[in-house]
Amino acid sequence: MSGGLPGICRALIARTARRPVRALACALLLPLALGACVTTSNEPAPAPAPSIAPADAARYGGLEDGGFHIPGVDPAEIKPRNVRQVVDNPTGQPPGTLVVDPKNRFLYLVQENGKALRYGVGVGRAGLEFSGTAAIGYKREWPSWRPTDAMIAREPSKYRPWAGGMAGGETNPLGARALYLFQGGKDTLYRIHGTNEPWSIGEAVSSGCIRMMNQDIIDLHRRVPDGAKVVVLPG
Repeated sequence: MSGGLPGICRALIARTARRPVRALACALLLPLALGACVTTSNEPAPAPAPSIAPADAARYGGLEDGGFHIPGVDPAEIKPRNVRQVVDNPTGQPPGTLVVDPKNRFLYLVQENGKALRYGVGVGRAGLEFSGTAAIGYKREWPSWRPTDAMIAREPSKYRPWAGGMAGGETNPLGARALYLFQGGKDTLYRIHGTNEPWSIGEAVSSGCIRMMNQDIIDLHRRVPDGAKVVVLPG
């Protein structure tokens, strides 16, 4: 609508002195004319689109496993870079090797033909990281957990209540699976494990271990055998 007022009103107002009744009628009709220019809708605003493809989102849905329920991860909270995906192998390591890149928050399972399966991970806070070459000493489903003595000394109020250990389950911080890293036949006390805090993937928040979404650690757990080589790059 150009010129501010409907054309009929401009014409009528121009003749106000001669035809006051028509001017009054225009004034009464003006709100209706202006109202016709406003679009209203009672339809709710559309939900924000997920940040990842539907096929990828389906991989992170809820599931039942070992008598426990694993909640689905909200697709809107998963960054596309953290979705499990096949990429060109950037590690230079042979097939079957696990490579953890703390700086970029990725874990790679090296495959054949120059490819690698990449997972988004959460890593240790500054000063708590592990780096070097290790091997998977053993694997566990729904592992129990006990804080290390160093963890208890560092944050006693948080960890001392669990000094006796916590059974595996939905609230256990190791999540649905754990891979135990050994060097020279000795436990390093570092793990690659699941988490019930999927928001932490892509962050540096743990006490040194490598954490993955539960759906991803279940996938990795069934792909790698005991004894597999693990290379953790410097952070």
